[in-house]
Amino acid sequence: MTPAYILTLSCPDRLGLVHAVSGFLLEHGGNIEEAAQYNDDATGLFFMRVQFACSQHDGATLKEHLARFAEPYAMRWSLHAKAEAMRTVLLVSREGHCLNDLLFRVKSGLLPIDVRAIISNHRDFYQLAASYNIPFHHIPVTAATKAQAEARQYEIIESEGAELVVLARYMQVLSNELCARLAGRAINIHHSFLPSFKGAKPYYQAHDRGVKLIGATAHYVTADLDEGPIIEQDVARADHTDTVEDLTARGRDTESQVLARAVKWHSEHRVLLNGHKTVVFR
Repeated sequence: MTPAYILTLSCPDRLGLVHAVSGFLLEHGGNIEEAAQYNDDATGLFFMRVQFACSQHDGATLKEHLARFAEPYAMRWSLHAKAEAMRTVLLVSREGHCLNDLLFRVKSGLLPIDVRAIISNHRDFYQLAASYNIPFHHIPVTAATKAQAEARQYEIIESEGAELVVLARYMQVLSNELCARLAGRAINIHHSFLPSFKGAKPYYQAHDRGVKLIGATAHYVTADLDEGPIIEQDVARADHTDTVEDLTARGRDTESQVLARAVKWHSEHRVLLNGHKTVVFR
């Protein structure tokens, strides 16, 4: 089969960018299979994702040509082989619904990631990890050991070559330093429809306010707690008869689905950062 690649790029908008990119791919033997683009009038930026097949060059050679092509356009770009599953490390605490959902989707061939390790500050899910033959790392975290724990976590992430880190209900606030190191490649699931009900116990906050909709938000991790660029959100109906437990159970289903979609889109290179927002080519 002809190797397939995914090219993503962003740059200042100007006339002829789609023509220039498609012309570059044609010149180097690329056959476009899927393409999407977006012009952000507010920022003056152009975004594009192209999936193409190419047998004329390998990935390394294509990157060399792309570097020369992109320079006059001030493009930020990346090129990935479509067949390569994204190396991923999952972090979890004591609630395993998102972890279990992600692992099942990977096993079922529904999620194109390669889970290299699971890290937790509790031992609860070591048997689940073992059932999928995934290394499990128990790293307790206290106020006194947080710096050492994060150093060990980052060591594992780097040793596994992880392109993606997923906080699948990992209930620890990452330090600013670790957030900076993982910028653009760490996704968190927040059990609330952000920006409402940030911080701890959002379902209790939602119940106290008598909301009629509850939700979940998948976003990139930043040093600003629960304020990273949003990738995906969804909601579920609620009414006055619901208890906190009802909202929590319904919310967990929503969390699992929202996180899975966000991870899938990121692993397929469909999410491009646009300042404090994202462009998602679904």
